[in-house]
Amino acid sequence: MQLTYLGHSCFLLETAGKKLIFDPFIRNNELAKDKVSFEELEADYILISHGHEDHTADLIDLAKQTGATVVCSWEIHAWLNQKGITKTHPMNIGGKWQFDFGTVHMVFAAHSSSLPDGSYAGVAAGFIIESNGKKIYYAGDTALTSDMQLIPTKHKLDYALLPIGDNFTMDYKDACTAARMIQCKQIIAMHFDTFGFIQVNHEEALAHFKQHEIALTIPQITETIQL
Repeated sequence: MQLTYLGHSCFLLETAGKKLIFDPFIRNNELAKDKVSFEELEADYILISHGHEDHTADLIDLAKQTGATVVCSWEIHAWLNQKGITKTHPMNIGGKWQFDFGTVHMVFAAHSSSLPDGSYAGVAAGFIIESNGKKIYYAGDTALTSDMQLIPTKHKLDYALLPIGDNFTMDYKDACTAARMIQCKQIIAMHFDTFGFIQVNHEEALAHFKQHEIALTIPQITETIQL
């Protein structure tokens, strides 16, 4: 199982012979230009946490290019169907589904959600991926929330992908608190540095996590992490 960072909150997870892309925002990400080739991306599944443009800007074109199944809220599923993307799997908070690569659990994220054209996109979400004997939590855009305390009552996480950029989501200090709440010691950062609003002091963030004996990885775009 390996995870490749494509910038912002977009990752490629390769597991059980399948390729999963989370929240595709590539071509409009200045930091990913000349690093990630959108035209060469392949995916079997695209997982969408919520409807904001910095998570869905490349969704329709990527779905057409790859023929991937889009896993998302009911509202995004319906919106995509209207746009001609019919290979979708709708879910909602608290639900789970067994796919050919493993199980996807859709969990709560404390955030707003609307699509670029203003359409309501349902409740913002995160995902817990259960595959190859491991569990990975993709938090999506979220604030620190007490609901996170429920996660370790059901899931023993191996890795968690958490936003650290502040302003629109929790900052790195709240992300560290979240890591303790979900009882996960291996954290991979996302939703940072893409815009002026979410620039992060990497050294301070790494030092804060180290102080709490939690491993934080702040990935470089195109960096691949073996899980």
